[in-house]
Amino acid sequence: MAKNEPRQHTILITGATDGIGLLLARAYAERGHRILATGRRMIADDMAYFGLPNITYIRADQSDPKQAAQRIATAMYNLGWKQLDLAVLNGATGWTGDPAAETPDEIRKQIDINLTAPILLSQALGPWLFVNGGKLALIGSTAIVKGQGAFATYAATKAGLDGFARSLRSEWQDRAEVMIIHPGPTRTGMHKKVGLNLGAAKAFFMSPKRAAKAIQRAIRKGDGKRFVTRGYGWGSIFASAKEGQL
Repeated sequence: MAKNEPRQHTILITGATDGIGLLLARAYAERGHRILATGRRMIADDMAYFGLPNITYIRADQSDPKQAAQRIATAMYNLGWKQLDLAVLNGATGWTGDPAAETPDEIRKQIDINLTAPILLSQALGPWLFVNGGKLALIGSTAIVKGQGAFATYAATKAGLDGFARSLRSEWQDRAEVMIIHPGPTRTGMHKKVGLNLGAAKAFFMSPKRAAKAIQRAIRKGDGKRFVTRGYGWGSIFASAKEGQL
């Protein structure tokens, strides 16, 4: 590497097959970083799907948290990564409707994907993050602030993730930076997947592109907790970065 040339960072992004995760993977790869992208779907060709040669994709289904963590750790080892500069744990799922109608299986699925998997992944990623004081960014939700109708369990898992982040930040101080970023309502595929029709409310939701840019800005800013919302605040600030930056 030439003198003063930006270092190529190693970055893990979960939930990267669509929405915010996909946009983050592409944005960081376009700056020259090496990306390990994960998701629950199989894709046939990394280059054809992502359009960039420095993104490696593996299937790691977070509904099986232990296996997902093992698959990701194995992939980093096989890539020859000695350290991890940034991990964005973005993978999540939801269920919409009257909480009284929510089945135990749906509740367990959200807990596994939204809470248990990030906890196990954080444990597995620690040794890589500690090498050079890397960053762990957990993606929460502003649903924890005022609550969100028809998303009771989803909001509960994100509240749990917020508590985990606070404790882990204290645990990992001086070894790795831990932050939690709470995006506001965003027009992602998750709403369609869980059967929620946004209707006229869609106009008040951030676009995935806007949310992804604000998340990048929040990651660079650091310092623990950030809320990414529409209008004033982080959602209204578009990230700008030079090649080589996180």
